[in-house]
Amino acid sequence: MHGFHDVFIQILLLLAISVTVIAIAKLLKEPDSVALVLVGLVLGLTQLPFIEEAESYITQSEVFQATVISLFLPILLGDATLKLPFHHLFSQKKTVMGLAFLGTFISSLSIGAAAYFFLDLPLAVAFTFAALMSATDPISVLSIFKSLGVKQKMSTIMEGESLFNDGIAVVLFKIASIYLLTYIEMGWAGLGSGVFMFLKFAVGGALIGLILGYVFSQVIRVYDDYPLEVAFSALLFFGSYFIAEHFHTSGVIAVVVGGFVFGDYGAKIGMSEETKTNLNTFWDSVTLLANALIFLMVGLEIRNIDLAGNWGYIIGAIAIVLVGRTIAVYIGTGWVKEISSKERILINWGGLRGSLSIALALSLPMDFDGREQVLLLTFSVVLFSLIVQGLTLKPVIKKLGLA
Repeated sequence: MHGFHDVFIQILLLLAISVTVIAIAKLLKEPDSVALVLVGLVLGLTQLPFIEEAESYITQSEVFQATVISLFLPILLGDATLKLPFHHLFSQKKTVMGLAFLGTFISSLSIGAAAYFFLDLPLAVAFTFAALMSATDPISVLSIFKSLGVKQKMSTIMEGESLFNDGIAVVLFKIASIYLLTYIEMGWAGLGSGVFMFLKFAVGGALIGLILGYVFSQVIRVYDDYPLEVAFSALLFFGSYFIAEHFHTSGVIAVVVGGFVFGDYGAKIGMSEETKTNLNTFWDSVTLLANALIFLMVGLEIRNIDLAGNWGYIIGAIAIVLVGRTIAVYIGTGWVKEISSKERILINWGGLRGSLSIALALSLPMDFDGREQVLLLTFSVVLFSLIVQGLTLKPVIKKLGLA
């Protein structure tokens, strides 16, 4: 009991620091995710005993993996589906599909191949790292877009891409980290098994999300009681995630599909305006806290990463990821006439890596060969992405004349 009490106090302490940082960042009109990472870095490099305890407990234990993946992921994804009206997404379907499907595969293949040949990583390690780098995180990007008044179209593209490519990247990550070497030994049959495994994860997850989204949409028709409807939405997000994972399909895709059905079809047939407002307010608050903890933890994780002596390796990884992203954006959207060359530049530079990449890297089993390499490179790229790309995004948008 005493141990739980200590852990609770440590988490509360981190939460207090995170919320304070967000409050200051909002006053300064800077992206809070970048501010949280920077503060986390400073705290990670100072020897404050209470911070050390909290950090070692959270990032070095199974608890972090369980909480980030199982608790935060359904919250972040569910909230994003409620925020993104389906008709907005549908209006940008060509660009979103090009980036999320074609782009994610191209990004995974090009980053994986380059990491294998140029960084000399073992094959499974190279493609595990590539899958992690194919997931984009629009949280800080969207707050910058909003503060500068960038067109709704760009926010829809960035958020839509992220929602779908997160699901695909998680499936590719599982295949690369668990099954890749077995499939390679099997030759062509292995390629078939890999494709089948991917389809099983993706289609299975989508079906579970579709069914649960429809069921919960019908349930809320019966009630006009927003606290209860908020509770139903939480049941839907967590339920679809855990049920899909139980059946060895993609929990991420299940939450995204279920959330879209509930937020679009469910809202039309069973939600009053008051419910919609309260639902969004509730998930806004929960998401704020979830992100606050994740980004602070990203910064704190610096003390467990050995940066010294690995600079060439790290710069190589950052360059590979930037080039991989550029190839993915230009091939993935090359056929789409609705976006301009300036918008493509912004989509490319705005493809930040964030909390999902770190959370998945930390979820690798301790006995995974190359776990330390994956953590070092993922952490370094995410840090570069959030700080360098995150802080230069405003000038880039102004220079391109898109605000």
